[in-house]
Amino acid sequence: MSEGADKESKTEEATEKKVRDSVEKGQLPFSREAPVFASFLAMLAFALFFAQDSAVRLGSFLSIFLERADGWKLETQADAVAIYQLVFIEIAKVVGILMVLLVAGGISASVLQNTPRLVIDRIRPKLSRISLKEGWSRIFGVKGFVEFAKSLGKLVVAGGFLIFAMRQAETRLLAGMITNPVEFTNVIRNIAVESLVVVTLVVAAIAVADLFWSRFQWRRDLRMTRQEVKDEHKQAEGDPIVKARLRSLARDRARQRMMAAVPRATLVIANPTHFAIALRYRRDEDAAPVVVAKGQDLVALKIREIATANNIPVFEEPALARSMYKQVSVDNLIPTQFYKAVAELIRRIYRAGEGS
Repeated sequence: MSEGADKESKTEEATEKKVRDSVEKGQLPFSREAPVFASFLAMLAFALFFAQDSAVRLGSFLSIFLERADGWKLETQADAVAIYQLVFIEIAKVVGILMVLLVAGGISASVLQNTPRLVIDRIRPKLSRISLKEGWSRIFGVKGFVEFAKSLGKLVVAGGFLIFAMRQAETRLLAGMITNPVEFTNVIRNIAVESLVVVTLVVAAIAVADLFWSRFQWRRDLRMTRQEVKDEHKQAEGDPIVKARLRSLARDRARQRMMAAVPRATLVIANPTHFAIALRYRRDEDAAPVVVAKGQDLVALKIREIATANNIPVFEEPALARSMYKQVSVDNLIPTQFYKAVAELIRRIYRAGEGS
């Protein structure tokens, strides 16, 4: 019940990250019918292009082998092995071509579905793979019965088409028996080719349907709940609460560094309680006054408090303080439009120093 409810709650399409993770884990859509279709296609190719010549060669060899049975030396075990090897090689030449085609077809069907990749997780030993309980559920569970029903259905459908297509085969075989061996061989080959064509077409239709179904099923299994999508976005972009906390910590550290720089300021320009800008100017070091700190409200009061404690002149210039606060940034030179006003304040400091 919970599994069904969980599937119903997965209404969102898989994100790119979910798909990418599935591919990296080797969890890809795979049609089991495609390799079966490739196998029948390989057998059909063998029957069309190789079977007749191979059968003629093998038949010629066996006829000579049997007709001249007394000409073969068979006195020792080595003689028997040599004859066995000779016959085996001739049969292997025929079967080998078919095996190569079958292997090539199976590999091609798998490679064309998905690009080959090494997935360590798929080959890592897991106890669940040798678990009797898991094996029993795979064989006799719902999926096992579904696979059995699919296989039985394919067998029935393919068998029905084959019986319908081969309804005249018996007559052709009986007619071929009264002809010469070469013609009879062609009759058998034609019947075999027609049978393979019918079965291959049926399996091709099943493979195409299964190919689309496997991809649809794969996409459906990857679906996510809305909460999973939200959680993934949080992981990708960062948790807003965590990001806000990090920004707060960054501001606190910047404020602490700024307050530590106030004692090195040359003057502070303030709007009595709302704004304060601390400037540093060293005639031989700075091309223009540098902003070492700025603040509003409580921060502005703190800047003034530190400046007073360190005997740094504080000039109450409301209009200048408001204007500068909006346009200056910490650790940068003041804009040129404030040069004249600030220069006048610095001259007052120098005069006061000379006078004292």
